[in-house]
Amino acid sequence: MLLRTKAAFVTSLAAIAMTVTPPVAHSQARAGRVASCPLVFGHGGYPSGPNPWERDQIRQPNNVRAVNDQKARGADGVEGDVQLTRHGTKAVMWHNTTTNGLTGTRKNITDIWWTAGSDNLRDRRIARGPYAGEQVYTLRQWLDHVRSTGLIALLEVKTEARAVLSDPVYAAAAWKEISDPIKERQASQRILVYSLDSWIQAELAKRHPGLLKGSEARWTDGVSWEEPTPAWSGNVSRWQEVLAQAPESVMTNFTREYRTWLTGACG
Repeated sequence: MLLRTKAAFVTSLAAIAMTVTPPVAHSQARAGRVASCPLVFGHGGYPSGPNPWERDQIRQPNNVRAVNDQKARGADGVEGDVQLTRHGTKAVMWHNTTTNGLTGTRKNITDIWWTAGSDNLRDRRIARGPYAGEQVYTLRQWLDHVRSTGLIALLEVKTEARAVLSDPVYAAAAWKEISDPIKERQASQRILVYSLDSWIQAELAKRHPGLLKGSEARWTDGVSWEEPTPAWSGNVSRWQEVLAQAPESVMTNFTREYRTWLTGACG
């Protein structure tokens, strides 16, 4: 694990604000002291405000093409979203509570089967956005592809999974769907886990204590995501603030722009 050292930065914010795409280096370290660059985790972007799912263009790196794009944009890792299908029978990579953004009738992910039935999840495809036509991947498939790219896997176990993960009838099998793929690969692949649900997070701490995200992959953007894509330059002040704290790694929706912005600011 890389050690991060604090450094002082001299930054001209006005010059940055006038810079057009592609962004350029925001500063040079003072007196030759250069901070270590943080690892960069690509997130993808999800709209804010009312009814965000209606504007969601399915940019999350939960599918192969999206993962590849994050790699091409300079990411060191990707954040993916783990959901469970009906009765916890399959751990899959998807971010919305429902199948919104996929072909077929809209249903809750937790109410449909992976392969059974005409409305199963495996046979659906992304219906809009840059990854239209892509399928939904299982956790195992996703982890294997992320490993093949050399990226770090950051898994968020979604809040929707709590109902089945805490159900005495299905919990054991459901946890195996999440934990087994991680355990099978953790010796040869760097994997981090977390959840925004406090109960799931506590369970992850028991089951995967050495893999908890903790303070890693700190959120760095200052601009809320929206569709169409907002300007990257609105993030500069927040990017500068977070970088000055010498984080080991950060998470961003603006992977390529952030990577370019780091040029000359760290080493």
